[in-house]
Amino acid sequence: MSLPKRFYKDVDTAPEGSGVTVRLDGKSVRTPAKAPLLLPTQELADAVAEEWRAQGERVDPETMRLTKLANSAIDGVRGREAAVLDDVIAFAGSDLLCYRAEGPEELIAKQSEHWDPVLAWAKEELGAPLNLAQGVAHVAQPQASLDVIQERLKDFDAFSLAALHVLTSLTGSALLALAVALKRLTPNQAWAAAHVDEDWQISQWSEDAEAAERRARRRQEFDAACRMLELLG
Repeated sequence: MSLPKRFYKDVDTAPEGSGVTVRLDGKSVRTPAKAPLLLPTQELADAVAEEWRAQGERVDPETMRLTKLANSAIDGVRGREAAVLDDVIAFAGSDLLCYRAEGPEELIAKQSEHWDPVLAWAKEELGAPLNLAQGVAHVAQPQASLDVIQERLKDFDAFSLAALHVLTSLTGSALLALAVALKRLTPNQAWAAAHVDEDWQISQWSEDAEAAERRARRRQEFDAACRMLELLG
Protein backbone atom coordinates (compact mmCIF):
# COMPACT_ATOMS: atom_id res chain seq x y z
CA MET A 1 0.00 0.00 0.00
CA SER A 2 1.42 3.37 -1.01
CA LEU A 3 1.64 6.11 1.57
CA PRO A 4 -0.57 9.19 1.15
CA LYS A 5 1.03 12.30 -0.23
CA ARG A 6 1.72 15.15 2.13
CA PHE A 7 -1.22 17.54 1.67
CA TYR A 8 -0.12 20.44 3.88
CA LYS A 9 2.75 22.89 4.16
CA ASP A 10 2.64 24.57 7.57
CA VAL A 11 2.19 22.99 11.00
CA ASP A 12 1.49 24.86 14.21
CA THR A 13 -0.41 24.53 17.50
CA ALA A 14 -3.12 26.66 19.06
CA PRO A 15 -5.25 26.66 22.21
CA GLU A 16 -8.67 25.18 21.60
CA GLY A 17 -11.31 24.47 24.20
CA SER A 18 -9.70 22.77 27.19
CA GLY A 19 -6.58 21.70 25.32
CA VAL A 20 -4.16 22.44 22.52
CA THR A 21 -4.78 21.48 18.91
CA VAL A 22 -2.34 20.75 16.10
CA ARG A 23 -3.12 22.62 12.89
CA LEU A 24 -2.18 21.85 9.30
CA ASP A 25 -2.29 24.99 7.18
CA GLY A 26 -4.50 26.52 9.85
CA LYS A 27 -6.96 23.62 10.00
CA SER A 28 -7.19 21.56 13.21
CA VAL A 29 -6.26 17.88 12.93
CA ARG A 30 -8.90 15.30 13.71
CA THR A 31 -8.57 11.68 14.82
CA PRO A 32 -9.52 8.73 12.58
CA ALA A 33 -12.94 8.79 14.29
CA LYS A 34 -13.25 12.49 13.37
CA ALA A 35 -12.90 13.76 16.95
CA PRO A 36 -10.82 16.90 17.51
CA LEU A 37 -7.19 16.02 18.23
CA LEU A 38 -6.98 18.04 21.45
CA LEU A 39 -3.87 17.45 23.53
CA PRO A 40 -3.87 18.16 27.27
CA THR A 41 -0.45 19.85 27.42
CA GLN A 42 1.46 22.24 25.19
CA GLU A 43 4.50 19.96 25.42
CA LEU A 44 2.61 17.00 23.98
CA ALA A 45 1.03 19.16 21.30
CA ASP A 46 4.47 20.45 20.28
CA ALA A 47 5.82 16.89 20.02
CA VAL A 48 2.86 15.73 17.94
CA ALA A 49 3.20 18.79 15.71
CA GLU A 50 6.86 17.96 15.17
CA GLU A 51 5.90 14.49 13.90
CA TRP A 52 3.66 16.09 11.28
CA ARG A 53 6.30 18.68 10.46
CA ALA A 54 8.96 16.00 9.96
CA GLN A 55 7.04 14.18 7.20
CA GLY A 56 8.49 14.24 3.71
CA GLU A 57 6.63 14.04 0.43
CA ARG A 58 4.48 11.27 1.86
CA VAL A 59 2.93 10.81 5.30
CA ASP A 60 4.12 7.67 7.07
CA PRO A 61 2.02 6.82 10.16
CA GLU A 62 4.74 4.45 11.40
CA THR A 63 6.94 7.48 12.09
CA MET A 64 4.17 9.26 14.01
CA ARG A 65 3.85 7.16 17.13
CA LEU A 66 2.82 9.97 19.49
CA THR A 67 0.07 10.97 17.06
CA LYS A 68 -1.09 7.36 16.89
CA LEU A 69 -1.10 7.04 20.67
CA ALA A 70 -2.98 10.31 21.08
CA ASN A 71 -5.57 9.10 18.56
CA SER A 72 -5.93 5.90 20.57
CA ALA A 73 -6.40 7.85 23.79
CA ILE A 74 -9.20 9.95 22.27
CA ASP A 75 -10.94 7.35 20.09
CA GLY A 76 -10.31 4.20 22.11
CA VAL A 77 -9.76 5.06 25.77
CA ARG A 78 -11.78 8.18 26.52
CA GLY A 79 -15.17 7.05 27.80
CA ARG A 80 -13.79 3.54 28.37
CA GLU A 81 -11.30 4.36 31.12
CA ALA A 82 -12.75 1.77 33.53
CA ALA A 83 -12.45 -1.05 30.98
CA VAL A 84 -8.86 -0.11 30.11
CA LEU A 85 -7.99 0.07 33.80
CA ASP A 86 -9.54 -3.36 34.33
CA ASP A 87 -7.31 -4.72 31.58
CA VAL A 88 -4.20 -3.29 33.27
CA ILE A 89 -5.27 -4.83 36.59
CA ALA A 90 -5.75 -8.17 34.86
CA PHE A 91 -2.07 -8.00 33.87
CA ALA A 92 -1.20 -7.28 37.51
CA GLY A 93 -3.03 -10.46 38.45
CA SER A 94 -0.53 -12.46 36.40
CA ASP A 95 2.39 -10.05 36.38
CA LEU A 96 5.60 -11.09 34.62
CA LEU A 97 7.67 -10.30 37.71
CA CYS A 98 5.86 -12.93 39.77
CA TYR A 99 6.82 -15.93 37.61
CA ARG A 100 10.35 -17.13 38.23
CA ALA A 101 12.45 -19.59 36.32
CA GLU A 102 13.31 -22.93 37.91
CA GLY A 103 16.77 -22.72 36.35
CA PRO A 104 19.50 -22.21 35.36
CA GLU A 105 21.00 -20.28 38.25
CA GLU A 106 22.28 -17.48 36.03
CA LEU A 107 18.76 -16.73 34.79
CA ILE A 108 17.30 -16.95 38.31
CA ALA A 109 19.90 -14.43 39.49
CA LYS A 110 19.14 -12.05 36.61
CA GLN A 111 15.43 -12.17 37.34
CA SER A 112 16.05 -11.43 41.00
CA GLU A 113 18.40 -8.57 40.19
CA HIS A 114 15.89 -6.79 37.94
CA TRP A 115 12.58 -7.82 39.47
CA ASP A 116 13.02 -8.00 43.24
CA PRO A 117 13.54 -4.23 43.73
CA VAL A 118 10.30 -3.49 41.86
CA LEU A 119 8.35 -6.02 43.92
CA ALA A 120 9.87 -4.58 47.10
CA TRP A 121 8.79 -1.09 45.99
CA ALA A 122 5.26 -2.33 45.33
CA LYS A 123 5.10 -3.91 48.77
CA GLU A 124 6.74 -1.18 50.82
CA GLU A 125 5.70 2.02 49.06
CA LEU A 126 2.46 1.09 47.33
CA GLY A 127 1.28 -1.38 49.96
CA ALA A 128 0.70 -4.03 47.29
CA PRO A 129 2.66 -7.23 48.03
CA LEU A 130 2.41 -9.90 45.34
CA ASN A 131 2.95 -13.66 45.49
CA LEU A 132 5.70 -15.43 43.53
CA ALA A 133 5.69 -18.75 41.73
CA GLN A 134 8.22 -20.90 39.92
CA GLY A 135 7.38 -21.97 36.41
CA VAL A 136 4.18 -21.01 34.58
CA ALA A 137 1.52 -22.39 36.94
CA HIS A 138 -0.85 -19.57 37.87
CA VAL A 139 -0.50 -18.03 41.32
CA ALA A 140 -3.39 -16.00 42.73
CA GLN A 141 -2.61 -12.48 43.88
CA PRO A 142 -4.09 -10.85 46.99
CA GLN A 143 -7.22 -8.95 46.02
CA ALA A 144 -6.23 -6.22 48.46
CA SER A 145 -3.00 -5.65 46.52
CA LEU A 146 -4.81 -5.48 43.19
CA ASP A 147 -7.26 -3.02 44.73
CA VAL A 148 -4.36 -0.83 45.89
CA ILE A 149 -2.90 -0.76 42.37
CA GLN A 150 -6.29 0.04 40.89
CA GLU A 151 -6.79 2.85 43.39
CA ARG A 152 -3.39 4.29 42.46
CA LEU A 153 -4.44 4.42 38.82
CA LYS A 154 -7.97 5.73 39.18
CA ASP A 155 -6.96 9.36 38.58
CA PHE A 156 -5.04 8.63 35.36
CA ASP A 157 -6.69 10.39 32.43
CA ALA A 158 -7.32 8.85 29.00
CA PHE A 159 -3.89 9.85 27.68
CA SER A 160 -2.00 8.49 30.69
CA LEU A 161 -4.02 5.27 30.62
CA ALA A 162 -3.39 4.83 26.90
CA ALA A 163 0.35 5.10 27.46
CA LEU A 164 0.24 2.90 30.55
CA HIS A 165 -1.72 0.22 28.70
CA VAL A 166 0.85 0.17 25.91
CA LEU A 167 3.69 -0.22 28.42
CA THR A 168 1.82 -2.95 30.27
CA SER A 169 1.06 -4.89 27.08
CA LEU A 170 4.61 -4.62 25.76
CA THR A 171 6.28 -5.64 29.03
CA GLY A 172 3.70 -8.09 30.37
CA SER A 173 3.92 -6.24 33.67
CA ALA A 174 1.59 -3.68 35.19
CA LEU A 175 4.20 -3.09 37.89
CA LEU A 176 6.91 -2.14 35.40
CA ALA A 177 4.50 0.19 33.60
CA LEU A 178 3.43 1.83 36.84
CA ALA A 179 7.04 2.14 37.99
CA VAL A 180 7.84 4.10 34.81
CA ALA A 181 4.75 6.27 35.19
CA LEU A 182 5.66 7.09 38.80
CA LYS A 183 9.35 7.57 37.93
CA ARG A 184 10.50 4.67 40.08
CA LEU A 185 12.25 3.20 37.03
CA THR A 186 13.74 4.81 33.96
CA PRO A 187 12.45 3.55 30.61
CA ASN A 188 15.76 1.76 30.00
CA GLN A 189 15.56 0.01 33.37
CA ALA A 190 11.99 -1.11 32.74
CA TRP A 191 12.82 -2.34 29.22
CA ALA A 192 15.77 -4.35 30.53
CA ALA A 193 13.63 -5.84 33.31
CA ALA A 194 10.93 -6.83 30.84
CA HIS A 195 13.45 -8.63 28.63
CA VAL A 196 15.51 -10.57 31.17
CA ASP A 197 14.31 -13.92 29.85
CA GLU A 198 14.62 -12.92 26.20
CA ASP A 199 18.07 -11.44 26.68
CA TRP A 200 19.23 -14.57 28.45
CA GLN A 201 17.99 -16.71 25.55
CA ILE A 202 19.79 -14.43 23.09
CA SER A 203 22.99 -14.78 25.10
CA GLN A 204 22.73 -18.53 24.73
CA TRP A 205 21.43 -18.96 21.19
CA SER A 206 21.80 -15.53 19.48
CA GLU A 207 18.93 -13.60 17.84
CA ASP A 208 17.65 -13.90 14.28
CA ALA A 209 17.08 -10.83 12.13
CA GLU A 210 13.29 -11.11 12.10
CA ALA A 211 13.11 -11.27 15.89
CA ALA A 212 15.46 -8.31 16.16
CA GLU A 213 13.24 -6.29 13.83
CA ARG A 214 10.12 -7.13 15.86
CA ARG A 215 11.90 -6.11 19.05
CA ALA A 216 13.02 -2.81 17.51
CA ARG A 217 9.43 -1.99 16.56
CA ARG A 218 8.23 -2.82 20.06
CA ARG A 219 10.93 -0.59 21.52
CA GLN A 220 9.76 2.31 19.36
CA GLU A 221 6.21 1.87 20.68
CA PHE A 222 7.56 1.57 24.23
CA ASP A 223 9.62 4.74 23.90
CA ALA A 224 6.66 6.67 22.50
CA ALA A 225 4.47 5.64 25.45
CA CYS A 226 7.21 6.64 27.91
CA ARG A 227 7.64 9.97 26.17
CA MET A 228 3.91 10.64 26.26
CA LEU A 229 3.88 10.10 30.04
CA GLU A 230 6.79 12.51 30.36
CA LEU A 231 5.12 15.15 28.17
CA LEU A 232 1.91 14.87 30.17
CA GLY A 233 3.88 15.91 33.23
